[in-house]
Amino acid sequence: MGKVWLVTGASRGLGFEIMRAALDAGEMVVATARSADAVRDACGAEHDRLHALALDITDAEAANSVAAETIQRFGAIDVLVNNAGYAELGFFETFTDTAVRRQFEVNLFGTMNVARAVAPHMRERRSGLFVTISSVSGLVSNRGGSVYSASKFAVEGWMEGFAQELAPFGIRSLLVEPGMLRTDFMDGKSANFGTIDIPDYAEAAAQYRAFVDGANGNQPGDPKLLAARIVALASQDGVPSRLIFGDDARQWAGAKIDQLRQEIALSADRG
Repeated sequence: MGKVWLVTGASRGLGFEIMRAALDAGEMVVATARSADAVRDACGAEHDRLHALALDITDAEAANSVAAETIQRFGAIDVLVNNAGYAELGFFETFTDTAVRRQFEVNLFGTMNVARAVAPHMRERRSGLFVTISSVSGLVSNRGGSVYSASKFAVEGWMEGFAQELAPFGIRSLLVEPGMLRTDFMDGKSANFGTIDIPDYAEAAAQYRAFVDGANGNQPGDPKLLAARIVALASQDGVPSRLIFGDDARQWAGAKIDQLRQEIALSADRG
């Protein structure tokens, strides 16, 4: 009998590829999205090891219900993949307060809702794996990505500490930090842009939007390869705390480390 996976945001993108890779590996998957029909449509056919459920991760009671139904149906949750999320892209001052709060409501608090629903079950069993889909933008922030990065920096800080709280109960944690993946993450289905017109930012914001539009569909990272890596790691005894995926992600993360080292050295020199 294979592991039982609970995957959020599974109707498209990386979540869909993880769901498919887990099924191909003989696992059982409860796949969620805001519409269960969207998951079924994405699969194109019924599968005896797949159960699709609707879940808006910002609804804590719904997250509890999905976790309970998964356990009732399959007896356990061995792997949680907290994948659902989206991006607010653009310059900070072009976002309303409502848009910024919505970014955190989904990417941080929604992810916490699902983790909070699953953690008691894994603690009781003294077993499990939390896979949290972050981003290299949770390690490095650039202009145009400040709001999205802020939400992912928060996910990183929360999960880095939470993983240490879970470890004594036999629960492992994997933070996944991809670079740019060839998914629909940068199009209108998954990304929003600031709506406040600020002339001082107009030229730079237009250049950034052109970059995003040009990158969409041409990203270097293969989501199928990342999904296969995640599924393979889940079957191993030793799971790294982080998986930085893609040459671009490794370059950006490495540059950030070098920058921090320089700043630490300068701080020491100045007393």
